[in-house]
Amino acid sequence: MLRCDTLIRNARVLDGTGMASELLDVAVRSDRICEIGVSLDYEARKSMDADGLVLAPGFIDVHTHDDTAVIRTPAMLPKISQGITTVIVGNCGIGATPVVLRSELPDPMNLLGEAEDFCYPTFATYLTAIGAARPAVNVGVLIGHTALRNNHMDRLDRAATEAEAEAMREQLQDALSRGALGLSSGLAYLSAYAASTEEVLALAKPLKAAGAVYTTHMRTEADGILDAMSEAFAIGSISHVPVIVSHLKCAGIANWGRSGEVLHALEIARTSQPAGCDCYPYAAGSSTLDLRQVDERVHITITWSTPHPEVAGQSLAQIAEDWQTSQLQAAQRLQPAGAIYHSISEDDMRRILRHPATMIGSDGLPNDPRPHPRLWGTFPRVLGRYSRDEGLFSLAEAIYKMTGLPAQRFALSKRGFIREGYYADLVLFDPETIIDMATFSDPIRPAEGIAAVWVNGILTYTSEGASGDRGGRFLPRGESSWVQ
Repeated sequence: MLRCDTLIRNARVLDGTGMASELLDVAVRSDRICEIGVSLDYEARKSMDADGLVLAPGFIDVHTHDDTAVIRTPAMLPKISQGITTVIVGNCGIGATPVVLRSELPDPMNLLGEAEDFCYPTFATYLTAIGAARPAVNVGVLIGHTALRNNHMDRLDRAATEAEAEAMREQLQDALSRGALGLSSGLAYLSAYAASTEEVLALAKPLKAAGAVYTTHMRTEADGILDAMSEAFAIGSISHVPVIVSHLKCAGIANWGRSGEVLHALEIARTSQPAGCDCYPYAAGSSTLDLRQVDERVHITITWSTPHPEVAGQSLAQIAEDWQTSQLQAAQRLQPAGAIYHSISEDDMRRILRHPATMIGSDGLPNDPRPHPRLWGTFPRVLGRYSRDEGLFSLAEAIYKMTGLPAQRFALSKRGFIREGYYADLVLFDPETIIDMATFSDPIRPAEGIAAVWVNGILTYTSEGASGDRGGRFLPRGESSWVQ
């Protein structure tokens, strides 16, 4: 009789392609799927009857800020508890590596931790730390433009010189040679806003030869969003590399209702170049407290404040009232701080989430003491609320947005699908009960409906909680297989 380590019987398999499910058995040997079929005959060390629950590829969170969390808190409960088996770090131009702080930690790199957490001056040192920590999830890494600027510029409120851009490009090239997935930018932030398009183009030069991608938190997501999209797509077109627009949204009340024209711009770009986006399923964003985004019409919640930690969880409006000052003046006194901005239209968010070019990304901030609920709830929210309850898209399509599509776009070899010979990153869940439980008032709550999660063949999480066994690893960039 054939032997395997794990046999999952009677599972409703959604294989990550977007196709309908089949009732199948899945056998796992070591870290790979060894066979898929009906009534498999194996002697298994561990056997589980799925009893008709859905078995899907492990979810890939394409937009995270888990750069230091995967090392400091390797159990990664906010992610593994919602079925995520791979996180992509280094988004929005910020990352933990390669970083050598020249002075104070620049905003928004402070979202990732304290100054002492940035102890990976080379990409190789970061990979060594991931290997030693062995987090519960796999880790793919983008290299941040702002992080590189920090390494080589005395001031971040200007464009880089040719020599500085060349030094940044050399560090990027080194990381690409070691498996980094691509380059990310955060041009909306003051630490990168002064960077010219030419500066980004200079950095993007090595991406094509490496088969890497360019992801961007664009220069603006508000009034000038179409110009920002044009800049992003021009960088991709000139550099001949795929473009992924991070957390696509129409930010600010004045821009509600513009998702149609924004998606039209994306569709036009996709006729001539590889382009896509990610989105989180909430009508609110979260980042550092930006004075440019303080709008008294928008509900803003403070998640942390260095000079006033006691206000975490309070609204900016209430703080301003207590201090008998304007919201803008209160925000100035709170800095540096973090905030949740309820500045997105639910209808716009749904339209973007539903688009076939859209992947799912949480954009969660694990260092916030009172985080946005997306940190714990993004993927079950998509599956439960938006697929099952509202019918925004089918369950198979939702799974594709979380698995097969991102695996192909980020060139994650033998991930994202349930296929023989592929790595056994798997999630078993109940499609009738899966739902997010984290809320804005109570954000640190695991989702319901997740029965079991395997990472590289290791059972890492069940409905009872973390198993204590972790199988995550660094995922190097594979051969590019972009799909529109």
